[in-house]
Amino acid sequence: MIKKAPSKAESKAPPKPAKAVKPKKDKAATASVGETAHAVIPQASSAVLDRLYTVVQERKDTDPTVSHSARLLSRGTYKIAQKFGEEAVECLIEAVAGRHDMFVAESADVLYHLIVLWVDAGVTPDEVWAELRRREGTSGIAEKASRTSSTPARKG
Repeated sequence: MIKKAPSKAESKAPPKPAKAVKPKKDKAATASVGETAHAVIPQASSAVLDRLYTVVQERKDTDPTVSHSARLLSRGTYKIAQKFGEEAVECLIEAVAGRHDMFVAESADVLYHLIVLWVDAGVTPDEVWAELRRREGTSGIAEKASRTSSTPARKG
């Protein structure tokens, strides 16, 4: 059930203490993160997505009983896409509910599962970054219009 976002009157009330959030993590990626705990941890940036892609790519052919990424990839595109959709819905629920910390955690889950989907489909982050660069500086309305004019219309 989706909870309604707080009204203006409710949002002026003092905030309730946040519950501890235990974000979902790739067990294999967690091991690599844990290994770097004693080293200097890089500052958070978009480069973390490239590193995560590399980790998922490396886990692709490992034992599915040891790696969450390998298990997802072994289940095929349909199951990966289903999991991505579930995480996206959870992310949207947290956004609508106004739960900032949970929204951040669910956003990380969405990005992780999108990367698993990229690995499964053979899409690289560089391809996605290049597409974003191509669109940069173009109005969203103009960009969308350019796609719909070159794409056959869908029926239904």
